[in-house]
Amino acid sequence: MKSPNISQTVMTIKSWLALIILAISTFTIVTTELAPVGLLTPMAKGLLVSESEIGMTVSLYAWVGAFSALLASIFLGNVAKKRLLLILTIILFCSNMMTALVDSYTILLIARVIGALAHGSFWAMIGATAVAIVPTKYIGIATSIVFGGVSAASVFGVPLSNYIGITLGWRDAFWFMSGLSIISFTGILILIPQITSNSTIGFDALKKVLKSGTLWKIYAATLLTITAHFAAFTYIEPWLQTQSNLHIELIPFILFAFGLAGLFGNFITGVVIDKHLKLTVSLSIILICVVFIFIGLNQNSFTQIAIFSLVTIWGLAISGIFVGFQTWVLKLSGDDVFPASSLYVSFFNIAIGLGATLGAWIVSNYTLSTLYISASIIIGLSILLVNLIPASANNPNIRMDKTYETN
Repeated sequence: MKSPNISQTVMTIKSWLALIILAISTFTIVTTELAPVGLLTPMAKGLLVSESEIGMTVSLYAWVGAFSALLASIFLGNVAKKRLLLILTIILFCSNMMTALVDSYTILLIARVIGALAHGSFWAMIGATAVAIVPTKYIGIATSIVFGGVSAASVFGVPLSNYIGITLGWRDAFWFMSGLSIISFTGILILIPQITSNSTIGFDALKKVLKSGTLWKIYAATLLTITAHFAAFTYIEPWLQTQSNLHIELIPFILFAFGLAGLFGNFITGVVIDKHLKLTVSLSIILICVVFIFIGLNQNSFTQIAIFSLVTIWGLAISGIFVGFQTWVLKLSGDDVFPASSLYVSFFNIAIGLGATLGAWIVSNYTLSTLYISASIIIGLSILLVNLIPASANNPNIRMDKTYETN
């Protein structure tokens, strides 16, 4: 065993490769979570159920994922990180394999619940693992790389699953995700070092985190911003359909531009976030708020250039929020990094479900304009909380102690 020097400033090639394999892992788990969105029709036909029932598997996945992250924060904090990641990857593989083989809706729900149980724990564990394998000054860029897999999944994962589902069949799409799980397992086995930590666990640790006013501000801001984003993003395609100046065949390219902007935003965020964390998050929130206001107040059709610009700004800015709040939690939580990160994952997943539900209710009872104005108000409120959050911890030892065993 050897203890690394926390103040070290050099990143090894293996450390960079480890971050990349963790990014591939986040790509896999998010693609698994969202794949049914692009496979609603073929899955519904194949299992003889409605599209709304297939859609419910996404909502169920998010809620169970939030619950599993909470369980992980209580019981799994001191389990060896590498071993746990490998076990969770195997569970995710089994879930995708079961989904590819199901012949009834009931079995599909069981398979999705199994995957979601691994999902929440996996996501919480990835953040803590990224912190443990890089020097302190690289926490921000490490987070942007690892959680860049989320943006990549929205750009490539879901469309690719949809393409496989259309050309080969929806079951093959889940076999594809099973293959990604195997790649993640192999990469983790080879590249992730053995990590043991003194990270606090249990109900007492959870209570300690919940008593932190600073972390509560981050969680509340996350709940507001992610709820607003997903309420609006769930209905971005219907909004694009209302734009008379936009040809329908261009909609997929606009959505693709959103995803590419998100990837580029991840890169920009990774470069600036370690030095300008609070500014990055604040600016991202303001930009999205302005985009929502423009969409909500404009009753006429935008030009194609304006539509492209609004969607691109939105995609760039959301990366600052995704990476920013996660990085903030990792920087401020100290020895409580695992329960704090797990709670963040729970709030994030809860917000996904709330956003989709709120968006559906507003659109059913009011208009798309009302939805976007409401989303702008919700996300705008979060800036008040962000201004109250300290940019860094007062305690210079902001990270959990850790030791490695080299493979």
